[in-house]
Amino acid sequence: MTFFESVKTRMIVVRHLFSFLIKNKMWWMVPMVIFLLGFFAIMILGQSTPLGPFIYALF
Repeated sequence: MTFFESVKTRMIVVRHLFSFLIKNKMWWMVPMVIFLLGFFAIMILGQSTPLGPFIYALF
């Protein structure tokens, strides 16, 4: 499995999560999920790129 295929499958899971939240009228959870996804993305980027020291300085 290539990198792009794994990203594509992860995006499908995120899309299904948001469609579930919208279909079940859970609008109040959408901002929390967006915040958590952004936080996890920053943590992953901080570990695997040279930007790590700059990202850790923010926290």
